[in-house]
Parts: sequence; structure tokens; C-alpha cells
Amino acid sequence: MTSRDPGLPTRSLSYGWFAAIVIAYLAIIKGVGYLASQVWDTDDGLYTTRDVVVQMWVPLGAALLFTYAVVAALRWWDPVLRERHPVQRWVWAVPVIFAVCIAVTIDYADLFDKSLGYILALLVATQFVGWGEEGMFRGIGVTTLRGHGLTEGKVALWSSIIFGAVHISNALTGDVSKALPQAIAVSFAGYFFYLIRRVSGGNVLNSVIHGLFDFSIITGTAIAIDQGAYLGSAAAILAYLVVGILLVVRRRKIEPATAPVL
Repeated sequence: MTSRDPGLPTRSLSYGWFAAIVIAYLAIIKGVGYLASQVWDTDDGLYTTRDVVVQMWVPLGAALLFTYAVVAALRWWDPVLRERHPVQRWVWAVPVIFAVCIAVTIDYADLFDKSLGYILALLVATQFVGWGEEGMFRGIGVTTLRGHGLTEGKVALWSSIIFGAVHISNALTGDVSKALPQAIAVSFAGYFFYLIRRVSGGNVLNSVIHGLFDFSIITGTAIAIDQGAYLGSAAAILAYLVVGILLVVRRRKIEPATAPVL
């Protein structure tokens, strides 16, 4: 008989309650975002510091506070922030590849045309994204799935699928034709961030890298008024391909030979 993982909370969260929490999280982002844009009358673009604060800080900051208020209410700080399921050390290649991708993807020319205040505002905003989504899906989500006794393979699968599925909500406010491909891509990203959580031993590095990854993409796609296709964005796609191929080739060597619970 296997002993219970001491890193898990004494009480689990039902799937129904987890779904309700995720729906509330999305409703906060969409609802607060809509209200903020109406109150402060901002455009759709992220061209000014004010645009970033209104369109990103306000809704994403509210969602971030909600996420960690849930963690506090559940008293899940330890299982959400600390990872007790290590992987083999070569998996450090995943965050390294993402770090290189981020450095290459950033559109330095357009970014440095902006003020320092704008750059800092965008950095903070994208960290709100990283810490909020990682806290919700790799933190609360992974802890919930583990609490129901799922194998780590199923935890990885379902937490990634859920993460991708919620991005279909972008169809409510954007291009419907792009929502499903984005959800699929985000599911893969969710698995990569899940591995970063496991190899780094917590929910910090994946949160930071997630935020910086979004920052790099936004600099190439959203901050220039008359910008066409940005070639640097290809680095983000390349990161997915390189990491994906690496994980397929070494898929049987991700888990440690023995997987002790610390």
C-alpha cells in the first residue's frame, strides 16, 4: 500500500469547485477588462502606458489577486508554490530554450522607441499574466488533480488541456477562427510550463518565464501602430518545435528512475 503524498493538502477540491473557480477567474478578466475599457475609454491597441495599465493591469491584476486569494482560502500555499515531484536534470533544457527564445523574440527596435515607463508597465503586466495563469493552472489546477489521485502523466495531460481550453474564451472578444489553433498551441505551452515547474522545484520560474514569453511576443505583435509581420516571432514558434522534438525523443527519460516524495 502506497503512502499518501505529504505535500498534498488534507482536503481536496472537487472538480466542480475547480471549474467554478476557473470560470470566475475568466469572468474577472473579461468583465473587469470590459468595464475598465468603458470607464477609461481606451482603444484596442497597447500603444501607450495608459493603454497597458487600463487594458492589462486592471483586469489581470484583479485576476491575480483572486487566484492567490483562493490559494490563501484553501491554505494551499505549500503545494501550489512548492514542487515535490522532480524530473531528470536534462529537463532544465526546456527553460533554457525558452530563455533564448525570449531574448531573440523581443522586438528591441520598436520597444526602445517607447518610454521607460511604458516598458516597465508592460513587464509588470505580463508578469501578472505569468503569475496569475501559473498560479491558477500549474498551481491550483495541478494540486487539484493530484488530490484526486491521478497519475502524474494524467496530471500533466489534463492540466495542459484545461489550460488550452480556457483560451477558447478569446473567441468571445476576438477572431473565432484563431481561437481553436491558439487553444491547441497554449495546451502545448502549458505542458512546457508544467515541466519547468517540476524541474525548478516550484511555481516561480515557470511564472516568470511565462510572463517574459508573453512580453516578448507582445513587443513583436502589439506595440507598433503600423507594424506588419514581425520575423522575430518565428523564434517563439521555433522554441515550441525544438522543445517538442526534444521531449518526444527523450520522453521515456523525463521521470526519474525512482520518484521519491520529499
